[in-house]
Amino acid sequence: MLTQLTLLVAALAAGVHGSPRPADVKRATPTVYLAGDSTMAKTSAPLDGWGPYLGKYLTVPVVNKAISGRSARSYTNEGRFAEIEKLVTSGDIVVIEFGHNDGGSPNSASDNARSDCPGSGSETCKSGKTGETVYTFSYYVEKAAKSFIAKGASVVVSSQTPNNMWEGGKYGAGASRFVAYAASSAKNVGKGASFVDHFQAVAALYLKLGNEKTNALYPKDHTHTSPEGGDLVAQAFVQAVGLDFNGTTPLKAYLKSPIPKVF
Repeated sequence: MLTQLTLLVAALAAGVHGSPRPADVKRATPTVYLAGDSTMAKTSAPLDGWGPYLGKYLTVPVVNKAISGRSARSYTNEGRFAEIEKLVTSGDIVVIEFGHNDGGSPNSASDNARSDCPGSGSETCKSGKTGETVYTFSYYVEKAAKSFIAKGASVVVSSQTPNNMWEGGKYGAGASRFVAYAASSAKNVGKGASFVDHFQAVAALYLKLGNEKTNALYPKDHTHTSPEGGDLVAQAFVQAVGLDFNGTTPLKAYLKSPIPKVF
């Protein structure tokens, strides 16, 4: 009996002072993956997207998989969502943001391989150039999101950033249809997905900055920002997350303090 009691005490002591038991093991730090176009991607001077600056405001690593010129359709067809799917593990977070290159119609003989089928559901089109079946923005985003969630990751569907809203010296706040599509896509995916209206966050930032300062952030065209602009756009995203702008996202737990206040 004494021997059994001695063994039991030793086992309990090992649980306290020795190797931690499985329940006590802390989950590995998650990784944030970014999927998007040139407004999110790392580009060359004098331009830059917002993705390279997001890590400044998070306590976890960020892997930027955004590629210039892509749409939800072309990103899918090139296997880029599939590449992220292979990388993600349970607890990771994927931010998806498209819209700038998704417009137009694929029906033309000059189909650019980026335009999605118009609509926000199960509509399909045929490419006028290749004959391939083309799906909607929502289809591509939702399919990718579900594949990440199936691996235990969380997904943040972010609406596209606005173009220069002070172009021509007058503020214009009209949002493209892909902003609404992004919101509905997150809702359709359901558990594991959340939405951030990055468009409205940046629109509020530009309204606050005014004409001259906003125009200075666009050195070449009305879509692509300077590095300073990319950083501000990243801060607007982080502030939206911190404010639960469209509901709580899993990113909120990994924001550095203080949270930026740019709008």
